[in-house]
Amino acid sequence: MCAYRTGFVAVVTLAALTTACGTAVPVSQEAALPAAPSASRTPGGGALSGKIVVIDPGHNGGNAAHPAEINRQVDIITGRKPCNTTGTQTNAGYPEHAFTWDVAGRLRPILEKMGAKVVLTRPDDKGVGPCVTERAAIGNEARADAVLSIHGDGAAPSGHGFHVIMPGLVSGHNDQIIKPSRRLGVDIRNAYRDGTGLPYATYTGVDGLQTRTDLGGLNLSVRPAVFIECGNMRNRGDAAKMSDPGFRERMAVALAAGLRKYLT
Repeated sequence: MCAYRTGFVAVVTLAALTTACGTAVPVSQEAALPAAPSASRTPGGGALSGKIVVIDPGHNGGNAAHPAEINRQVDIITGRKPCNTTGTQTNAGYPEHAFTWDVAGRLRPILEKMGAKVVLTRPDDKGVGPCVTERAAIGNEARADAVLSIHGDGAAPSGHGFHVIMPGLVSGHNDQIIKPSRRLGVDIRNAYRDGTGLPYATYTGVDGLQTRTDLGGLNLSVRPAVFIECGNMRNRGDAAKMSDPGFRERMAVALAAGLRKYLT
């Protein structure tokens, strides 16, 4: 198996089940792409024709086995941080990297059905990385109209709910994306709340929104970009929803609605 290594950027879509080396990805319960939602559940026809959306499923399935690679320090302008991390997991062991990969796989066909070109930052859930710097570069090089990085939080179990993270100003670097990223963040927040019924995070942010300057994927982006922490994987209630395939599809449909609102 040829892992997706750091230091190598590939722009890929989930339309082809191939690894970075071009070999077929074995179809498994985790790696298989979810079926596209039915037309009745898909919001719109060709509303996103000509638009480019980059989806960044956080982390990767091979990260934990390659600590030297993911712990390598990279420059994110406001400091230095590890290339990537393993992510969190529910108390029952459902990992964030698998959650983000599944939601991305459900989101892609909805957006494509609306006419968007969809680019992913990793080709499967078995590789390593790519680094946060490379993930930002993929969005930049694709000239994305919107970049959405999907995550699950690992906060204290008493906290629950979701929040959207928007880029803070890093003067001279991301000035031009601050306002459009905020519009993107608000549209994603509103649609996600309406579509899932999940509350705004009780433990961070204000009204489901947060601004940060310590995330390389936002600092280094020159395209409108936001992160979403879809829920707290350490909270029992959030974890139950995030572990449910049917609810993950609700999340994907809601995210698609937010992207559509912003892009149209």
